[in-house]
Amino acid sequence: MKIDFANLQHQYQLYKTEIDANIQKVLDNSNYIMGIEVKELESELEKFTKAKHAITCSSGTDALLLAMMALDIQLGDEVITTVFSFIATAETIALLKAVPVFVDIEESTFNIDASKIEAAITPKTKAIMPVSLYGQPADMDEINAIAKKHNLKVIIDGAQSFGATYKEQAEVHHCNIYTTSFFPSKPLGCYGDGGAVFTNNAEYAEKIKKLRVHGQNKRYQHKYIGLGARLDTLQAAVLLAKLPHYAKEITARKAVAENYTQGLSKCVQTPKLKSNRSSVWAQYTVRVKNRDQLQEGLKRAGIPTGVHYPMPMHLQECFQYLGLKEDDCPVSERLAQEVISLPMSPYLNDKEQETIIMRLVERV
Repeated sequence: MKIDFANLQHQYQLYKTEIDANIQKVLDNSNYIMGIEVKELESELEKFTKAKHAITCSSGTDALLLAMMALDIQLGDEVITTVFSFIATAETIALLKAVPVFVDIEESTFNIDASKIEAAITPKTKAIMPVSLYGQPADMDEINAIAKKHNLKVIIDGAQSFGATYKEQAEVHHCNIYTTSFFPSKPLGCYGDGGAVFTNNAEYAEKIKKLRVHGQNKRYQHKYIGLGARLDTLQAAVLLAKLPHYAKEITARKAVAENYTQGLSKCVQTPKLKSNRSSVWAQYTVRVKNRDQLQEGLKRAGIPTGVHYPMPMHLQECFQYLGLKEDDCPVSERLAQEVISLPMSPYLNDKEQETIIMRLVERV
């Protein structure tokens, strides 16, 4: 049996008629930049999240840049974030010549440890940027209380969590700005790069709309230094075809995660989902002690795995200038040696799930 990690081809075959028709419509109209599908998608995203404003853009990375630019993050400003995430989280802070300030994570959820945030605040701190890692929101009540106390903004990096909820609401309702990614392997993915920025603040929304088109407020007139960060019309067309199916896909992902947890919790450390939130399970990530050996054994059995992420950001060469070292974020450093992500998609059938669980149990 050969098991696919994300099974994007199967998804395409399921929705092929709608996707192909949407793509053909764009080709027929030949309006490839900011075509009508972009505005239609933004309207549907607003309905899905109940956000007042959804602004699509060219990637999840650009979504983070747009969010921080909207909040006027400047040279030397500090942004507190998790040390355990994909590089884009902190990379975008550094690209704006601001300073990423890393905070360690919780062992149980892999998310930023809210109890350690306040100690990292200085007079230069301007924002807190939690990441909803693997699809689960962070402790937003605690984070927002800290932000309010110190007059800070909150940006959620939801690259992996679109469709997750915190207290039965989309995450956009628990921050100043929420960003996400539509990279193909994300729970809701397009067929290239794509992303979106969500906010309930009209001023931020209008600024972001200008920033994504080179800061332009009128043709060839530029209010801000901006980006070329528009979502391609073809990608909007793909997402429009997939979005109506997304709620049921989230439900299917949750069922896979529940099966994994039931089958694996006695032999490996499975992820914890806190009671007042939901996850879209972008990854199902467990902790093991013999990761390299386990990965090789599962590979021989036809089961792909991933490691998200093998090195915390404070130890990356590009952040050496921050002066951090080993043992500064011990939880992240330990988990980086233990995490392994299993195949996750709405299309894993019962037989495939049973096989993955059985083969993993045999090898740990």
